[in-house]
Amino acid sequence: METLASAVNFEPFRYRFEKALKRSDGAKGERPAYDVVLMFKILILQALYGLSGAQAEFQIRDRLSFLRFLGLSP
Repeated sequence: METLASAVNFEPFRYRFEKALKRSDGAKGERPAYDVVLMFKILILQALYGLSGAQAEFQIRDRLSFLRFLGLSP
């Protein structure tokens, strides 16, 4: 995962995702949406490791390598 994170710049995807996804502006007091690049990286982890949503959530909280790949802190 470290090799993938260092080899691929995920930021150029941001513009296309934000353009394609219809997100709330938060004017109605809704919870802010998750970052689109973060969600894309989570989908990559799910595909690589065959994880469901609940399994991915558990592994993200459990593995430091997943946290580093996603750019999160423990």
